[in-house]
Amino acid sequence: MYFPYLRGRQFELIALRELVENSVLSNRIVPIVEPVKLSSTLIKTVQVFTEAKKNLAVVQNPQIGTFNSDCANEENKSLKEKLQGYGVLDTYHVNEHFRDDISGSLRDKSRVVAICKNKDSIPIYEDVFSVDKPLYSLIPDESVFRRRIRNNRVMANDRFNKQNRNVDYAQTDDEPFSDDHLYYDSDGYVGFSDYSVIGDEYEAAGFAPYAVAIHIVYFDDDKSLRVKHFVSDSNDDYSDPAGKFAEAVRKLVKWNGAEKLDTMGMKKFAELYSSQTYPGLGTVKKLSIMHHIELMGRFLDEKREQ
Repeated sequence: MYFPYLRGRQFELIALRELVENSVLSNRIVPIVEPVKLSSTLIKTVQVFTEAKKNLAVVQNPQIGTFNSDCANEENKSLKEKLQGYGVLDTYHVNEHFRDDISGSLRDKSRVVAICKNKDSIPIYEDVFSVDKPLYSLIPDESVFRRRIRNNRVMANDRFNKQNRNVDYAQTDDEPFSDDHLYYDSDGYVGFSDYSVIGDEYEAAGFAPYAVAIHIVYFDDDKSLRVKHFVSDSNDDYSDPAGKFAEAVRKLVKWNGAEKLDTMGMKKFAELYSSQTYPGLGTVKKLSIMHHIELMGRFLDEKREQ
């Protein structure tokens, strides 16, 4: 099982929604969304997953963004009620407030996903789940967690080597990404989780980059994952993002002529190149995420059939 961990920004949510709407999301994929705000896009995404009978895990005590204060705002009452009306996997960060946060879900711990990444939180996890275990437990691949959290554990790591600037990806434009999908089960996990090609670091506000970078994961000959970075060339200032995208996507399409990746995301990139259309940086991120998740779903489906 693969648990891609995404912050609930607009284009991350749309990526998940479009994967479901186009029937390319494997049942072996359980996305985890940590919402940054209570929005109609979040509600629509949850609705689409529910109607398609797909599992979606939503963090109920996010550690970033304004979701908590949004839910407490009386003006958002209708949105909050809509969100609560759909079936999601209630997901929680295990921390000093965990007992209070989870109190409403204690009746059915079998539908709870726990995220335990702090060593000091392990005793809290052990206390709350002393008898009934959560459906899944996301933990770092470290011995102290493996020794004490043994049931339904998911290996959770940030595998994206994030650079300070997009232009820096040109220095190493092809690098290892992950082999968790090859060894998670033999290492005693029921699944693996990462932050796709976004990384764990959260930035509240975006900014205009000097360079456009497209990040595409692909399988090496040994079936490990690598990530290829396609970076624009005219990176001296903020101007002409459409031209920068054209430079980057041209490199991607040329490379994929030999690689022949045929996910929905890659097809959309090829269409944008052919039509010479600039979709905006949000869509670029959306398509890279869609490609990664669909590719992993195909791998896990094929592995199951073997």
